Amino acid sequence: MKTSINIINKKAKFEYEFLQCEIAGISLKGSEVKSIRCGKASISESYCYFNNNELFVKGMNISDYGYGSSHDTTRDRKLLLKRKELNNLENQLTNGLTIIPYRLFLNDKGLIKLEIALARGKKLYDKRDSIKSRDIDRDMKRDLK
Repeated sequence: MKTSINIINKKAKFEYEFLQCEIAGISLKGSEVKSIRCGKASISESYCYFNNNELFVKGMNISDYGYGSSHDTTRDRKLLLKRKELNNLENQLTNGLTIIPYRLFLNDKGLIKLEIALARGKKLYDKRDSIKSRDIDRDMKRDLK
């Protein structure tokens, strides 16, 4: 098993502009925790939504743990945040904004956390600007070596 887990949604920074980030706990079953600790999870196709003033993540894929009981791999999982944080996110959620999971990681205490971001989708020209700045940064680093 891996000792540190850091599963990142690589497309998120390219597709969205992050406005605010929060760290949330996740309500998981035992076999899901073991699968995540083995690194068998994906958050690339997932998003968050509100249902009855509670925040859920949909589309997060956690593969079956091979040695124990099985679970539904893509079920909706409840995110654990304080009421004040939930109300703040729900009030800021307007047209064009969404909540996306960015990073699934293991914190210092050994708990599995999900970093979520309030984000706005980028337009095509914004994506071109990010590609251009990334290329310039890479060329500058290359020249320094």
